[in-house]
Amino acid sequence: MHEIEPFYKWDKLYNPAEDERSPFYGQEYNGYELALYDHFIHPLWDYIGSDTLYVKVLYVDYDEGFAIIEMLGEWNDTLHNDVMHLKRNLIDGLVQEGVKRFLMIGENVLNFHGLEDDYYQEWFEDVEDGWIVTMGFREFIHREWNKYRLDYYLNWGGNLEVENWRTLSPQKLVETIDREVRRRIG
Repeated sequence: MHEIEPFYKWDKLYNPAEDERSPFYGQEYNGYELALYDHFIHPLWDYIGSDTLYVKVLYVDYDEGFAIIEMLGEWNDTLHNDVMHLKRNLIDGLVQEGVKRFLMIGENVLNFHGLEDDYYQEWFEDVEDGWIVTMGFREFIHREWNKYRLDYYLNWGGNLEVENWRTLSPQKLVETIDREVRRRIG
């Protein structure tokens, strides 16, 4: 686990520790302190209040109203109410700053345990004229999301799975996602 790093190609474009509007403003990364169960994780991941789900805000454009967030761990709403921590400790602040489009990258999310959809519904209502897209999550997580009817709030699959996302600029990636979301809405 300690070798799984957040994507860092855009570090020169955006650093949440240097962004005064970011909940991680002033964050210092001092070695291996965070753990997922009994495994230390790379020190560049950020703590959102959950011991099983960590994030890295890869890029935020307040003028364009979008954020790209990478995730690591186990998304566990049953035991840890991870969506509450995500919503209260990260998403709410970004929404207050005008962010209405969220791209959540879950290639390093290993499992999902659902409970209720209250926070998803609240998040969806907060971004009424925007979207919440998930990319890179495993198929069995999509099946679990369907069981909890989270497909009403989260968009995924098809052309939203941009395989070469790491080769794109943040703006180009969000343009690609936005075009597909608009096509789906019709």
